[in-house]
Amino acid sequence: MFMSLTGLDTFLSAQYFKSENATQMYSDVVSATLLWTNNTGLPEPVNFTLPHKVGPSEDGLVTCVYWEENGDVKRWSTEGCMAIVSDGNSTICTCTHLSTFAVILQTEKDPLLEWVNLVCMCVGLTFLGLAVLTFLFCTWNPKVNNTARLHLSLTLFLAYLLFLVGLNRTNNLVCSAIAGLLHFLFLSSFVWMFLETLQLFLLVRGLTKVQAIQKEGLKKRYLLLIGYGTPLVVVGVSARVLPSGYGSAEKCWLNTEKGFIWSFLGPVCVILCVNCVLFCVILWTLQPTLSSMKSGISQAKDTRCVLIVFKILAQSIILGCAWILGFFQSSTLLQYLFVIVNSQQGTFIFIVHCLFNKEVVPPPNHVIDKILGYFRGGSDLATKLYVCF
Repeated sequence: MFMSLTGLDTFLSAQYFKSENATQMYSDVVSATLLWTNNTGLPEPVNFTLPHKVGPSEDGLVTCVYWEENGDVKRWSTEGCMAIVSDGNSTICTCTHLSTFAVILQTEKDPLLEWVNLVCMCVGLTFLGLAVLTFLFCTWNPKVNNTARLHLSLTLFLAYLLFLVGLNRTNNLVCSAIAGLLHFLFLSSFVWMFLETLQLFLLVRGLTKVQAIQKEGLKKRYLLLIGYGTPLVVVGVSARVLPSGYGSAEKCWLNTEKGFIWSFLGPVCVILCVNCVLFCVILWTLQPTLSSMKSGISQAKDTRCVLIVFKILAQSIILGCAWILGFFQSSTLLQYLFVIVNSQQGTFIFIVHCLFNKEVVPPPNHVIDKILGYFRGGSDLATKLYVCF
């Protein structure tokens, strides 16, 4: 009996193949079995041809593998299998036993991409840290609610820092804890992204009302409850359903066993779709809202319109476009774009909401003295840091 299991490679992915190189599934998964016998060994090797799923690769190593299950060990293995011939369209494998087979393509990791990723993440973390300091210590217009922006910056800072230092610490217990915490932090950042979009929507909707403008958006306690309670529930339910889904032998992230990765991708897709709808509603209602304002306010209408539209466009980059690139990693160019754009969310947040925001007022002198007091000796370094900030 011979079966081609289309789509199974999504779950039995190349991450189950141990290699120092970057790996990807190069074919569908197939299964070959002799009926009415439990003997999988063969007196002579059997040859079979597997078509490739993607185009030819000149610098990759094509590897024929089979699915091995031995107790708790579940992995792709090359024992008893090897590639005979491989061209741009298919690979001929020979194996001494029958099992479940696939072709995996190994390519050398791009050192330039890893270097760019490290540099970009350090830059992004720096600006996220500056954004958090700005939201905490600077004085703001009392009508501005920065709760969502502060906690968005904070969760992204912690998530990227943990991702940078803990992704490859593949000790069983520690790795599971890191994966679970990363799941919570990244989900929380997405929820805060949604809350920031909701805040923007409520602000634009409030322009239609001729009244004293109150502090924008939802109250702080509701924001905190939604921003941290929602991801905590998702992570708790996910860990309850499949505790082994956190961490793997390759990296401390969610594995693809039984579709567990959708405990992250599912909420992400929902939030991105809702954000897109909210942005469309904002753009749809913005111009009629401004045109219906009273004449006393209409003098500043054009400037306010430009600022809000710019804010919306910047928010679309911060809240969605960078993450959408993560779903399209089929080429080297897209991988570089994802690394650069996604790591610079902190830079966008700092520039849009802090650097170019006229509502930011420098902290009072006693706060400055307190900050500088943490640096012993009143060093020039502290003064330079404050001047740059």
